[in-house]
Amino acid sequence: MSESRTVSSILIEQKTIFSEYLEREVVFDVYLPVSIGFPDELSLLLFNDGQDLPKMPFDEILESLNTSGRLSPLLCVGIYCGAERKMEYGVAYSADYKGRGAKAGLYTRFIFDELIPFIRKTYNIPSFRDKSFAGFSLGALSAMDIAWNHGSEFTRVGMFSASLWWRRKSYDEGYDDEQDRLMHLQVRKGIFHPWLRFFIECGEQDETADRNNNGIIDSIDDALDLIFELKAKGYTDEHIHYLQMPSGKHEVATWAKAMPAFLKWGWGKTTW
Repeated sequence: MSESRTVSSILIEQKTIFSEYLEREVVFDVYLPVSIGFPDELSLLLFNDGQDLPKMPFDEILESLNTSGRLSPLLCVGIYCGAERKMEYGVAYSADYKGRGAKAGLYTRFIFDELIPFIRKTYNIPSFRDKSFAGFSLGALSAMDIAWNHGSEFTRVGMFSASLWWRRKSYDEGYDDEQDRLMHLQVRKGIFHPWLRFFIECGEQDETADRNNNGIIDSIDDALDLIFELKAKGYTDEHIHYLQMPSGKHEVATWAKAMPAFLKWGWGKTTW
């Protein structure tokens, strides 16, 4: 199944494939540059929660940067979430304290064994210049989890209002910041891949919760603590771009405002 339309410099196609791993149909939008010199010049950017991209609208953001010559060739894929979003997104090595994320490992296999091969075959691209993964909220946590655990496959991670609070204990079970946030633990125990780069966006109005009563909302605390773990692993300010938006909220409108900065950070041409 496929639908397509063209917006000046971009061909937008909606595809649907059946995933054996997820046992459901997966819808995704493909944003393909119309003019490509050589297919192997294309970078691949995957988005979790791809259903949010049309709401921005992402095509207009991408079109503006493309037509002004600001971006290197980039093929974007917006993967729509399914009905079991909270089970398919998460951290593959462990479900959270409510059992959510139990299918995150299957979602990872869908990405590598079904989605990327389909894209390569459909668009006749044997290999990409590089691959990156981004997402919104819980989809951002999933993108980080997949890229972090497959560092040889990716070069960049984009996290917009990431659900970095994802934890293995509830607050009334003796939760501890240092020991129970699943993504932070993974980074602490993981391997340093010097080529990986991280874009982390968080809004100052992303939420109101402040579990440690330090006057800083949890989403910002969690983002800054992840940066601390990344730096302890060996990453520097050259690897990490943190965007804290004063009026930013946990919503598509905020992510849309941050999107041009993300695209220029990752794929901007140095000559513009």
